[in-house]
Amino acid sequence: MRIPRIYTSSEQPWTVGNAITLAEDAAHHVGKVLRMTVGQQLQLFNGDGNNYLAALTLVSKKEVQAEIQAVQPNPSESAVSIHLGQGISRGDRMDFVLQKSVELGVTKITPLFTERCGVKLSGERLEKKRQQWQKIVIAACEQSGRSSIPEVCLPLSLAQWCEQLTAGLRLTLDPYATTPLAQLNPTATTDVSLLIGPEGGLTETEVGVAQAYTFQPVKLGPRILRTETAALAAITVIQYQFGDLA
Repeated sequence: MRIPRIYTSSEQPWTVGNAITLAEDAAHHVGKVLRMTVGQQLQLFNGDGNNYLAALTLVSKKEVQAEIQAVQPNPSESAVSIHLGQGISRGDRMDFVLQKSVELGVTKITPLFTERCGVKLSGERLEKKRQQWQKIVIAACEQSGRSSIPEVCLPLSLAQWCEQLTAGLRLTLDPYATTPLAQLNPTATTDVSLLIGPEGGLTETEVGVAQAYTFQPVKLGPRILRTETAALAAITVIQYQFGDLA
C-alpha cells in the first residue's frame, strides 16, 4: 500500500528519531482529510531534496507530530535546470502550466507581465497570487515525487527578467523560426532559460528584447500552439534532449 506523501515546513531538526510538528495545512490534511492515526507511516519532505519516512506519534485537534525513521535522498531531479519565463495567461491556464511544468521537472518559474497578457496585479494582490501559485507547485511536487520545490518568483516584465538571468542556453518559441527545438545539439547544457509568450504571443518589440538578450528562436513544428501547450511541449523536448526524459 502506498503511504501518503506530505509537504511540511518545520524549524525542528530533520534527523532520525526526532519528532516533527506538522505545519497547519499538513496537519489538517493528515488528521481531517486522510484521517490517519498514531502509528501510521507517511513520507514527509520539506524542499531540501530528501524524503523523510516518518510515523505518526500524535494526532489531535491542536497538532500532529511524526517521528522521523529514515532519511532518503531523492534522485528525481533532472541534470538540466530549466528556468521558465511564462507570459501570464488568464483563468486556470496559468495554474495548469505551473502544475504540469513541475511534473516535467522545471526548476524555477518567473511569471511575466507582457504587453498582451491582459492581467493586472500589484501590491498585496500580486503577492497573494504568487503564494497561490507556489501552493500549486508544492502540490505538484507531492504528486510527482519531487523533493526539491521549484520557486515561483514575483512576476516581472520581460526586460527585468532578462536582465537578471545567468549564463546558459536561452530559448524562445517562434513559429517562424528556422531551427527546430528537437534539432539542437545536445551538448553538456545544464542551464536553460525558456521564454514562452502569453495568449496572442510576444509583440515585435518583445521579440526584439529577447533577441537583444541572446535568446535563440526555435520552433516545435508546423502548428501554432496555445501558450500552455507550447510551454509543456518545449519542456518535454528539452528534458529529452538535455535531461532525464527517456
